[in-house]
Amino acid sequence: MPIKKDKLFNTLKASFPGSHINITALVDDDDHYSVEITSEAFNGKTKVEQHRLVQNALGDLLSGELHALSIKTIQTERT
Repeated sequence: MPIKKDKLFNTLKASFPGSHINITALVDDDDHYSVEITSEAFNGKTKVEQHRLVQNALGDLLSGELHALSIKTIQTERT
């Protein structure tokens, strides 16, 4: 079952408040996306740890509604 871009955005925003999230549909079928997240939550973490945070935030969506996801994470310093 596909997932709407808004649902994906809201799920990520709830887990990464104050972050900048950009979601791009890779195919027009609502289950292939690329996400770019800039967040303080990634500071001091390896890329693997950052991606696990995103995967954990999405939980069951990754094994059900979401077929393919490209993840790019960016650290940001506190201002």
